[in-house]
Amino acid sequence: MAQIKCADLTLAYEGHIVCEHLDFEIDKGDYVCIVGDNGSGKSTLMKALLSLKAPAKGSISFSDDLLSRDIGYLPQQSEAQKDFPASVEEVVISGCVSSLKNRFFMGKAERLEAMQNMKMMGIYHLAKESYRNLSGGQQQRVLLARALCAAKSVLILDEPVSGLDPKAAADMYGLIHHLNKHTGTTIIMVTHDIENSLRDASKVLKMGKNPEFFTSVEAYRKAFIDGGEAK
Repeated sequence: MAQIKCADLTLAYEGHIVCEHLDFEIDKGDYVCIVGDNGSGKSTLMKALLSLKAPAKGSISFSDDLLSRDIGYLPQQSEAQKDFPASVEEVVISGCVSSLKNRFFMGKAERLEAMQNMKMMGIYHLAKESYRNLSGGQQQRVLLARALCAAKSVLILDEPVSGLDPKAAADMYGLIHHLNKHTGTTIIMVTHDIENSLRDASKVLKMGKNPEFFTSVEAYRKAFIDGGEAK
């Protein structure tokens, strides 16, 4: 069974239909890139997958071992968030909140998970540093570690390399590729950086009024890139 299945989905934003008749399935371990013009419904779809917004029509279903609260999410950073006055460790461990259930305080298990994810992202040595003093690339690593604290097996990324210099962007893509290939994490990435992001993708969702789901990058390239401009 697919981890996530969308059937005849219609998405609306502020009362306007942005996407209709969307059907796709995401299997465990997939690396899906979501592309499309501004206003094509990418952000609305993410909110629907995170159960933050109900679709106007159709259904989203999850496998029995996946709850919407178990999906990790890396949003785009605002300028205010970049100046957040907390330590790296505090930011990362805040991603464990959804796992507390009826508890009010972080325990040993949450602190261990935060430590492991900081090590995986190569930022453990920055644990006590102020988040606001880090570089853009380091901040994205912190936020990715935070998202991993919530993610059981699925990670949604919203423009993860936005605002990063080429080296930091390449490092971020490398980390995401590692998560997908070596930990089996399912990746769902919204991106405008089509050429670079498609290198590791396995499937592509082209958003718009009439969306198209491609089960291979080669099929998407043939339809939208080869012989024409990427869309």
